[in-house]
Amino acid sequence: MQTILILNANIINENQKIETDILIKDQKIDKIDKNLSHLTADIIIDAKGSFVLPGVIDDQVHFREPGLTHKAELYTEAKAAVAGGITSFMEMPNTVPNALTQDLLAQKYQRASEVSLANYSFFMGVGNDNLEEVLKTDIKNVCGLKIFMGSSTGNMLVDNPVTLDTIFREANLLIATHCEDEITVKNNVERFRKQFGENPTADIHPKIRNEKACFLSSSLATTLAKKYNTRLHILHLTTTDELNLFTNQIPLAQKRITSEVCVHHLWFSSDDYAVLGNQIKCNPAIKDQRHQNNLWKALLDDRLDIIATDHAPHTWEEKQQNYWNAPAGLPLVQFSLIMMLEKAKEGKITIEKVVEKMCHAPAICFQIEKRGFIREGYWADIAIVNPNKSFIVQKENIIYKSKWSPLENTKFSNQVTHTIVSGHLAYENGIFYESKKGERLRFERN
Repeated sequence: MQTILILNANIINENQKIETDILIKDQKIDKIDKNLSHLTADIIIDAKGSFVLPGVIDDQVHFREPGLTHKAELYTEAKAAVAGGITSFMEMPNTVPNALTQDLLAQKYQRASEVSLANYSFFMGVGNDNLEEVLKTDIKNVCGLKIFMGSSTGNMLVDNPVTLDTIFREANLLIATHCEDEITVKNNVERFRKQFGENPTADIHPKIRNEKACFLSSSLATTLAKKYNTRLHILHLTTTDELNLFTNQIPLAQKRITSEVCVHHLWFSSDDYAVLGNQIKCNPAIKDQRHQNNLWKALLDDRLDIIATDHAPHTWEEKQQNYWNAPAGLPLVQFSLIMMLEKAKEGKITIEKVVEKMCHAPAICFQIEKRGFIREGYWADIAIVNPNKSFIVQKENIIYKSKWSPLENTKFSNQVTHTIVSGHLAYENGIFYESKKGERLRFERN
């Protein structure tokens, strides 16, 4: 195992900035002390002038393997994540075939152990007819259950009220939900097809997948969770009314209902459809500035708990189809941390709050074993960021497989220079070290 010594670290951790050194040994953070420069190590990193952060934990990605590997692969997307300072990810079950059985779920874990440079976990998929398989899920080794309360790939729309009630009643594991009311969306599609024909512009997307569709579904999920005291985590919130479903009156570790916001809903607004069109078509839809402003307020006052990406890549050719045929989703896993650090420089959020929402909060929400913080005895998952090194997003420096971004030609004033994954230096200034793969996430649950 590598020993790594980080000198002159300006650590951002647990709402503090601390200048110190870090010794990494046997994959863990062995010592945090101001006077470690006399020690020897296999790798010595001088982090003077940089920020040293806990590795980002992304609780919602779609890496498309198996079955959709023309869009993405575990190998390519995990590398892109690591280049962006993400050390751990949780991947969704709407691959092909859908991960609706324990055997299919196990196959995904096996594949990740062979190719993923980042640490990993995979959600068990919930359908209308796989309750027996769902209830076999190991709470200590799987991040959670995923319910699509809105359309998805394959047999993953859960629209049977009896099934939903049963899952919320019986589940002893965190349930993560995609909340959009399917009937509302279908009615809107029918109405807008009649109004705009077969080639509308992408700005109708938030009108089709509107506030009503989101709130009806999210309020149903929270009602069921309260009824059965289910551990519920609602993904990618986008509307003002939904924010009232969440509280900031109790500590995060005690919440039974938690929430997530995605970087693209904080970065883009409906005004951007005019230029970016289907590039920013995603579900739930990017909505207008009023909703975005309120998402920021809820993030800062802790009604919104986690920042994630919902990295959902498609090929450029797929995205060039007309609005009705272009798939929903955009690829952001390589850039989410620098996007939020850019917002910190703009004064929208503090860097301490970025670390809280992208590193600490996912670890707390999912009860991840010894990750998400820079603490002695914890796994050494660390991102080092140079806050004064500019970076322009271009096709040539995109690492994930689809090779396009709605952020192309955007200039960032910070850059991830090093990423350490479970004590292994996995990335350094554009170079990947792939001799060791990431670890499977474990969860401290009873």
